Amino acid sequence: MKKIVSLILGYLLVGNTAFSVEPPTQEMMVQHSVIKMRLAPSVSIEDATEAMLSKATELNLALVGRQQMSAALSKRGIDSPHIEIFQFCNPEDAAKMVRHDIIYASYMPCRIALVEDNHGAPWLTTLNLNMMIEKGDLPDEIYRIAVTTNTKMMTIMTAGANGDF
Repeated sequence: MKKIVSLILGYLLVGNTAFSVEPPTQEMMVQHSVIKMRLAPSVSIEDATEAMLSKATELNLALVGRQQMSAALSKRGIDSPHIEIFQFCNPEDAAKMVRHDIIYASYMPCRIALVEDNHGAPWLTTLNLNMMIEKGDLPDEIYRIAVTTNTKMMTIMTAGANGDF
């Protein structure tokens, strides 16, 4: 009888802690919606920038926009860590995605942010396109475009993080 009571108590204790499923917090959802890569210690912001631009050209993704936010803030006399946004796109693929569903325009152009955290460490961040891709109901061509674009963005970020030209 002691064994049964112990098993029941153990089950209740474990069942209420280890096996309980908590709904995801807003912070968890935000963390999963973004991919972050820290620059290797030997890679400067300038090296990361050049590596990303070079890799994007190699992968046939056009640089369609670049916002140097920290430079703009500096002109206003506001001190800021490095904040720079790079926008890449393949216009033909973008048109196909939007023809399928205009909601995908919200993901365009693909962006990579090069930012310094509060400790001065440089990071690359981008939206996690896997969340859109894994939705599961994309037609074959749109799925292929999304996977290919996501792969290219990860390749560009990796090149930047490692300073690979």
